[in-house]
Amino acid sequence: MKALKFLHAADLHLDSPFKGMNSVPERIRDVIRESTFGALSRLVRLAVREKVDFAVFSGDIYDAGDRSLRAQLRFRSALAELDRAGIPALVIHGNHDPLDGRGADLEWPAGAYVYPADKVETVQIVKEDRGLIAEVHGISYASAAVTENLALRFRGGDASVFQVALLHTNVDGHPGYDNYAPCSKSDLMGRGIDYWALGHIHTREIVMDEKPAAVYPGNIQGRSIRECGPRGCYIVAVDENGSPALDFHALDGVRWQQESLSIAGIGTEQELQESLQDLLARLREKAEGRPTVARIFLEGRGPLHLKLQAGSTLSDLLRELRESELLALAGRSAAEYGKGGTGAGAEYAEVPHPADDNKEEGTRGSYTTAPSGGVFRSAAAEVPFVWIESIEARTGQDIDFELLLREESFIGDLLRLAEELSADEGKLREFAEEALGSLLAQNGASRLFGGADGLLEDTGDWLEAARELAVDQLMPDGRRAK
Repeated sequence: MKALKFLHAADLHLDSPFKGMNSVPERIRDVIRESTFGALSRLVRLAVREKVDFAVFSGDIYDAGDRSLRAQLRFRSALAELDRAGIPALVIHGNHDPLDGRGADLEWPAGAYVYPADKVETVQIVKEDRGLIAEVHGISYASAAVTENLALRFRGGDASVFQVALLHTNVDGHPGYDNYAPCSKSDLMGRGIDYWALGHIHTREIVMDEKPAAVYPGNIQGRSIRECGPRGCYIVAVDENGSPALDFHALDGVRWQQESLSIAGIGTEQELQESLQDLLARLREKAEGRPTVARIFLEGRGPLHLKLQAGSTLSDLLRELRESELLALAGRSAAEYGKGGTGAGAEYAEVPHPADDNKEEGTRGSYTTAPSGGVFRSAAAEVPFVWIESIEARTGQDIDFELLLREESFIGDLLRLAEELSADEGKLREFAEEALGSLLAQNGASRLFGGADGLLEDTGDWLEAARELAVDQLMPDGRRAK
C-alpha cells in the first residue's frame, strides 16, 4: 500500500438552531449560533495545513432535511476552498439531512462528490505523483429513518489499495441514539474495508482499532450541555502497511462543560460566591481560549444546604455571576467571537492552543489528542466568556446518615428503602415504572421527559433528590419535625 493521509469528520449539523437559547443575551447567543460555522472553517484550515490527500464527511452535514440556504452556501464555500488546495471531499448524508430533504440548486466544486442513496458507490483517489492511493466507498440516506443494515452492501476493491467506507450508522445499538442503519461490529469485518469512517454518534469513539478500523469522530461542535468536552475530527495517517494512526484535533469554538462544586466546608453565601468564581476561572482555563457554556452542580453536605433549597439564594447567585460576566464583556462585539474568519469584515487573532501531550493508547497505531492549531476569537477580547447555563443544587444536610439508617423509625425505614433501591438497578426500575406510570400515561408527558426510557435513565438522580427532600421535610435543621 501507499502511505496517505486523510481527514475524517462527521455530524457537522451546520446552522444548528441551538434550541433553548432564546433567554440567553444576544451577544452570547450570537457566538453560540455561529459556532458550527467557525468549526467548519477551522476544519478546512486544518486539512490544508496538514496537506491531507482527501477529506471524508460521514453524514449529517446539515441539521435538518429542510436545509438552510446559509448552511449550504457555507458548506459549498468550504468544499471550494478544499478543492483549490487539491483536496477532494467525499460526502454522505445521514438521518438529519437525507437526500429527500429540500436543497438549493447549487453548483458544487469539481473535487466534491456526494454519494447516492440507491447503491454503494466507489470513488478512486488518484494523485499525480503516486497514482491510485485509495478507494472510498459510501452511501447516503434516501430518507430520515433508514432501518436497513447498510453495512452489508459494502465490498472492498483492490486489496493492494487502502479501502475506506463512509457509513452513517448505529453500531451495536449505541444507547441514546436512534437505531438507524443498525449494524454490529461483526458486520463490519471481512468486507475488504480497511477503515470504516462512521458517523451518527456525537461522542468520538474508536469502535475497532484492529483491521478493520472503525471510528466515530464525534461532532465538530457541541450543541448542548449533553455534548461536553472537546469536539472535532481525526487526521488519519496510513503507513505502507495499511496501519492507520489517528490524531484528534479539537475544532469547537464554544466548549460545553459540566463541573461539580462541594459545599462541604463552605459556611457563608460569600464563601460560596467566591468558590464559584474560582470554579469559573478553572473552566475558562480548561477551555483553552474558547468561550464556554457551563452547568454547575453543587454537591456534598454542609450548613448552606437548606438556604440553597429555599428562597432565592441559588437564583440570586446565578444572576449575579451572569451579570458579572456580561459586565466583563461590555464594549466588546459578540460578533467578533468564534466565527473562524468566515464572515465579511471580521477581524481575528489566532490564539495557539497549549501543547497537549495526552495520548489515548490503542493496540493499533497511536491515538493522540493533538492541539487544533488555533482558536479564533476577537483580537480585542482578552478573556473569552464563561456563560453559566444553570446551577443545580444536589446537596444535603450535614447529618449522620449512618446513624439514621440504623434507627428504628419512619425516616429510618424510608432511608433503608432508598438504599435498597439504589443498590439494585432492576428493583429501582420496577419501582420507578410503578410510581411514574400514571405520569407517563398523560398526553405529552412522555415527550416532555424525553420518552419513558429517557425518564427512567434519570431515576437514580431522582431517588437521591427524593431522599434528601424527605430528610429536609422530616428533619428541618437536623431536628425531627414535630
